[in-house]
Amino acid sequence: MSKSKWSDWIDFNHKSFSKIPELPGVFMMHASMKILFIGGSENMKKTITDTALQECISKSTRFRFRKEENYEKIRIEVINDFKKRHEGNLPDCMK
Repeated sequence: MSKSKWSDWIDFNHKSFSKIPELPGVFMMHASMKILFIGGSENMKKTITDTALQECISKSTRFRFRKEENYEKIRIEVINDFKKRHEGNLPDCMK
C-alpha cells in the first residue's frame, strides 16, 4: 500500500467537511466502530459531501481520508484488506 497517512477520525457532519481537501484520495466512514463505506475519488470533498445524504452513508458518525493520486488502486487495496479481515464481506453500505 501507499505511504500516505490517514487523517484522524473526524465527526461526520457538514461543518467537518470543510477539513476535506479538494484532492484525489481514499476515504472511509464508520458508525459504532463499524466501517460502513470505503470510497475514492478525484475530489474527496465533493464526493463525500455529495454522498453524505445517501440513506446508508448518512448513518455514519465519523470519517477519515488520505490523499492519493492513484486513489482507485489504493481504494481496491483497502477494500481487499477489509474483506480479508471480515470473511470476504464488504462494508454494509457497499453491499
